[in-house]
Amino acid sequence: MKCDICGKDSARVRLITRSYGKGSSILVIENVPAVSCSSCGQSYLDAETLREIARIKSNRKRFAVRRPLAVAEYA
Repeated sequence: MKCDICGKDSARVRLITRSYGKGSSILVIENVPAVSCSSCGQSYLDAETLREIARIKSNRKRFAVRRPLAVAEYA
């Protein structure tokens, strides 16, 4: 896959986990497709993925499933 940043054919899609918000209003979205390039080291989300994240965030009550969440603080 071609990287949108450097233009080389060394990008690949990885599934990542992103969190939005904090405290009791945190939303964790799993299996987000992110493009990662081994040539330039950049990772980014494409426009389609960003639109889907916005849709999930605006409809969080419909999509989200409550689960216990362990939280650690980097000290």
